[in-house]
Amino acid sequence: MIGLRDDTSPFPPDSDHDDAPPAPPPTLAPELAAKLFGEGGILQNALKLEHRPQQARMASAVADAVVHDTPLVFEAGTGVGKSLAYLLPGLIHAVDHQRQLIVSTHTIALQEQLDRKDIPLCRRVFKADPATERYADFKSAVLVGKGNYLCATRLATALRDKHELFATPEHAELQRIAAWAETTTDGLRHELNPPPNPDVWELVNADSSSCARKYCDPEKCPYQRAKARIRAAQLIIVNHSLLFAHIAAGGAAANGSAEKGVLFPDDLVVLDEAHTVPEVATDYFGLRLSSYGIDRMLRHLYNPKTRRGLLQKLGSPEERQLVADALEANHQFFAFLQETFLLNQSIVRIRQENCAEAWLDGPLLALQKAVRTRADKFDEGREREELLEQAGKLRTAQLGVKRFLALAEPDDHVYWLERTGRRQTVIALRSAPIDIAPQLKETLLDRQTAVVFTSATLAVADDIKPFLVRIGSPRVRAEIQHSPFDYARNMRVYLAADVPLPTREDAKLSIEVLADHIDFCTRRTAGGTLVLFTSYADMQRVAEIVEPIYRGAHRPFFMQGRDASRTDLARMLREAGDGVLFGTESFWTGIDVPGDALSQVIITRLPFQVPTHPVLEARTEHVRARGGNPFNEITLPDALMTFRQGVGRLIRSQRDRGVITVLDSRILQKAYGRQFLSCLPQPRHVRFNRLNRAEIFQPYL
Repeated sequence: MIGLRDDTSPFPPDSDHDDAPPAPPPTLAPELAAKLFGEGGILQNALKLEHRPQQARMASAVADAVVHDTPLVFEAGTGVGKSLAYLLPGLIHAVDHQRQLIVSTHTIALQEQLDRKDIPLCRRVFKADPATERYADFKSAVLVGKGNYLCATRLATALRDKHELFATPEHAELQRIAAWAETTTDGLRHELNPPPNPDVWELVNADSSSCARKYCDPEKCPYQRAKARIRAAQLIIVNHSLLFAHIAAGGAAANGSAEKGVLFPDDLVVLDEAHTVPEVATDYFGLRLSSYGIDRMLRHLYNPKTRRGLLQKLGSPEERQLVADALEANHQFFAFLQETFLLNQSIVRIRQENCAEAWLDGPLLALQKAVRTRADKFDEGREREELLEQAGKLRTAQLGVKRFLALAEPDDHVYWLERTGRRQTVIALRSAPIDIAPQLKETLLDRQTAVVFTSATLAVADDIKPFLVRIGSPRVRAEIQHSPFDYARNMRVYLAADVPLPTREDAKLSIEVLADHIDFCTRRTAGGTLVLFTSYADMQRVAEIVEPIYRGAHRPFFMQGRDASRTDLARMLREAGDGVLFGTESFWTGIDVPGDALSQVIITRLPFQVPTHPVLEARTEHVRARGGNPFNEITLPDALMTFRQGVGRLIRSQRDRGVITVLDSRILQKAYGRQFLSCLPQPRHVRFNRLNRAEIFQPYL
């Protein structure tokens, strides 16, 4: 990750002046927000953009939040134009007060939209009127992980010491990276095609103490250039995962501000797609150690097979033997966990301490001490710092394993083991807080700065309180502005009344009826269809039935987990025009396919999560222990939120029209079905079954 820990602030104070700081400039954000977004304002008159009262209301609320450094939760329905509503007032305040506006998103698609579409539009808006023209020159940057950047200094070191660091077959890969380094501007890993060998990239990327201003020429090192852009930027785009990785590592406090700011001192933060924030944060405020990660860390020091690594050059035979001992202990420890707990399942909750012998503790501790002692034999410089850094990583791993085996925080954390990786061969030790609200309150809401949570879906049946409770502040200012789209005219809703519930006895019949309805509904609907499943197994079974039919009709068919990445599948659906895309969990949110390429969204099951994952299971137990109802407090609100997200994939612009088709009869039969119906932006719906659907199912053609 980009860690600016050798900088006290992105905007360091002027050391040439000892006088009292000048009075801050007048606060113009509220005044200019009204001028920009009001009826007859700059957006409407100068740029011929449609006046949206909901957008103006949001811009006013954001301006007030940034001026008074208060948190804000704002649900802005699809089409409100929330990006401009937070960017323009946020940028005005950031430029006026020399602060940094951090905008965090969950999906790559929204990051790209901000970078390629919304930021250039902001510049056009500012240039359109003399009152705002001076803001058009704001600087922006995208913050990506430190390990994604090439480091010129580490590359030079690797080229010099390649015989000690790499096996001979890897020398050609190192030369390829060196040749690319001569032409690349940004030095980002994803620009290199084919992707670099991970073992070689690990020794040339910027994720090391060797990549620092005292060693690297800022004109030559891509990462140092990126840091300079970050320091100078008024607007920084980041994703939730990287944001919370930084926050968990100390955030603004680690960057020089003990009290104010979230990521950098005195920053302003907007969390777009904020409905995902509790889940992402939960993933980062816990333990994550894997067999693969520890193995790579050790082989970076020394690989006994190739006889290459940092200690081949800087260490002794005794220290290299300690690495070999630790590698053997790592294999023994994780092999035991796999054979004992993970042979027949991929995730297992650990409830009792000392689930395995502490085979790794002694070898990691001995190696850590030896590496630290070796570092002390060097004078100040890159070699010493890199060895100290590796010793720190060894200590983190050793303490992490120790804390996991001891279940160090049994009352408010949940612990589990899982198999991960493409081949499910990596064993991971995991822990997470059961209730993320205290951490979110401490690291976001109590940092004396403006933090804006926004999304098209934060409330459940217009009740936003459950989300406020999840982020730790039930009394924070919150507001809802519904979508301006004409759903009554442009959306039809059909509900199947005859799909059997998926029981063991009727599982086969249920799949057959699902497949039959999906085949019928996709054939009757012109344009593309997104079919959303809650079970990967169900998706595969239905695909086995309908894919031959689509193939015979020359209908493009795509399926998650088989054909391409999530981003590529969305692009393929857009390009196909009349394709059918099957997707599960990750496709319920963030997919943006405007126009006729997506004319129907079929929801096969209401998206209830079964509490089998350890975090959800522990949350359920926590609610039950205090006398609450887990279904009403966790299961149903989460399902309603996901349902809203799935429905929201259909209408993405004023001109879009289409059909929502729900194939889960519980929406009609169960009492909670009314709450799902209330989440539909179109209040009218039509029931159908296999007997009457030919007459009743009349989608837009």
